[in-house]
Order: sequence, then structure tokens, then C-alpha cells
Amino acid sequence: MVIFFGPAGAGKSMQGQMLAARHGWRWISSGQVFREMANPEILAQLRTGELMSDDMTNELIFKKLDKSHTCGYIDRVILDGYPRTVAQAKALTDHEMERCGKNGVDICIVLEVPRDEILKRLSKRGRDEDEPEKIERRLQIHRGEIYPLLNFFNDLNIPIAHIDGVGTVGEIHDKIEAELVSYGIVPTLAGDEK
Repeated sequence: MVIFFGPAGAGKSMQGQMLAARHGWRWISSGQVFREMANPEILAQLRTGELMSDDMTNELIFKKLDKSHTCGYIDRVILDGYPRTVAQAKALTDHEMERCGKNGVDICIVLEVPRDEILKRLSKRGRDEDEPEKIERRLQIHRGEIYPLLNFFNDLNIPIAHIDGVGTVGEIHDKIEAELVSYGIVPTLAGDEK
């Protein structure tokens, strides 16, 4: 399992979908899962930038995970926007341990993007939740949640790769792919040897 971390606008979804397409993996986005429900209350809460309850989030993500692969059906799953709290991270690793006999997380990818770049990107997206004050709130929430999560995964000896998320989509993708190769998560592709 590959977990993407980064604030809204960092490019997690784009990069996650590209990795999934390249390797035949499954991309699961918590935001997408919530939007697909088309529940007005959930959509209203999404627009505020506040977090959904751990129980509801875990239940929905675990359903997607269980449907996506049994141990070995799909080589890997990419999680985008989940977990968002240490309680969710613990529930995820417990769920995977129970299901597959291991915590299931191969690497955490952290997309690092400066605040002004985030603001510029989100202003172009045009969603209701991308108004300046809501963006600030989401950035504040992200800053508060990221360090405890990274500490949790670091304590489990899970590799954490910090990737510069500024550049073309292709450049950022190449940086991510290089990290996956360096950790042995994907093989070096023919012709990629330097």
C-alpha cells in the first residue's frame, strides 16, 4: 500500500491516479468516496474543510479496500487523503494486519508544496471548498495532522519519502517513481537504468 500525504492542491490525486495507471494498482481517494455518496450533509461538511468522523471514514475506506483486493488480487492500493488522524492510521494497520497478517503499508509519500503555490492551484479548481478562508482552514488542519501521522508510520519503520511537489506533473511523477524504485517497491523498468 502506498499512502499519499499533502495538503489540498498538492497533486495527490493526479499522482495517485498516474501511479495506479502505470502499475495496474487501485487508487482510493477519501474525498472521492465521500463525494460519490452524494449525501448533502457530508458534502456540506466537506466544503468546510473539517474532518469526517474516524468511524465513518474507516468504515467507508475499509469497504473499498476489502472490495479492491484480497491479499494478492491487486498488487497494491494507493490511498489518497486517508488516514487523516492517528486513530485512523492505527485502525488501518490493524485492519490490514487482521486481513493479511501485515500492516500493509509499503511507503508514505509526502508531497511538499509551498503555501502560495497551493493557493494558486486551488483558485483555478473552482470548487466551493476552495475559497481563500476555507483553504486557510484546510492548510491549518493539515499542518496539525501531518506530523503525528508521520511519527506513527515512522515508529512502524515504514519509509517516508518527502517529494518536492513543484514542477510539471511528469517531473513530480518521475521523482515519486524513483523513490519507489529506490525502496524496491517497483523494479527498475527496462531502459531506466542510469
